[in-house]
Amino acid sequence: MEPEPPMNAGAPDPTVNQNSPARASRAGDRVAASLSSARVIPWRAPTSVDVRGIRNKLGMSQKEFAACFGLKLESLRNWEQGTRVPETAARVLFTIIDREPDAVKKALAIG
Repeated sequence: MEPEPPMNAGAPDPTVNQNSPARASRAGDRVAASLSSARVIPWRAPTSVDVRGIRNKLGMSQKEFAACFGLKLESLRNWEQGTRVPETAARVLFTIIDREPDAVKKALAIG
């Protein structure tokens, strides 16, 4: 006959500091284990984006586009003029805006 689990089997152990490095390490081990068993699909960020083309496709002014998607107007102008190149995260965001602008607006709770 198997022993019954304690009444608080799913509850954290009150004798263990919940913010302790040991607890964090165990949580990290669980995450690492789940990631190691996950199927990883190689993906590369776009190497370039047509920022002006994306903005024009949406029919927005620079000011509207920057405000809508949380961008600095000066950065947007620099990208469009080619004086600066968007970082990887910005290129990914522009690619998503280009393909699914409504999804980005919804995710950012715009309109």
